[in-house]
Amino acid sequence: MAENHPKLPCTAAFLLTLFSLISSLAALEPNTFSRHLSPSSLGLKKQEKLSHLHFYFHDIVAGENATAVRVAKAKTTTETSPFGAVAVIDDPLTVSPDIGSKMVGKAQGIYALTSKTEASLLMAYNFAFMEGKYNGSSLGVMGRNPVFSAVREMPVIGGSGVFRFARGYAEARTHAFDLKTGNAVVEYNVYVFHY
Repeated sequence: MAENHPKLPCTAAFLLTLFSLISSLAALEPNTFSRHLSPSSLGLKKQEKLSHLHFYFHDIVAGENATAVRVAKAKTTTETSPFGAVAVIDDPLTVSPDIGSKMVGKAQGIYALTSKTEASLLMAYNFAFMEGKYNGSSLGVMGRNPVFSAVREMPVIGGSGVFRFARGYAEARTHAFDLKTGNAVVEYNVYVFHY
């Protein structure tokens, strides 16, 4: 006959408790994927500032010194229907509409023609600044740009350097557009919260 072991349920309960405790401690391992932080641990004790930046964006698509280059297009992309075309940009940002004026940075990224019915772009780029207190800092912008609207608004989705944790928006207004070449000068007013 089988022997009766009255202590077996207690031993099993003890082992289950011990296993559960070890699993919990393993979850507290310092190499976890995420953790909660105090904002002050990243220097975010300071009051947020609202800054206004004003500059001109020079999109040069024609000529030897083009700063916007088409890198892809759909099979259906044509001169009259540019839907599906993608360009990479390294556009100068200057203090006035004159391209020879002081350069404060560059717009670097991509834009794609995303509408079949209007000239509308998806813009995904950084304003990489190289002047004054913003030198080495950048702002990330991503949004819809219906280029023939008088004013276009795109979100600022983040930043680096001085603009770490930035948020805000960029207003774009076409200052000049050459129908022959496609070159454009766009005035930007950027409003951004940052620490």
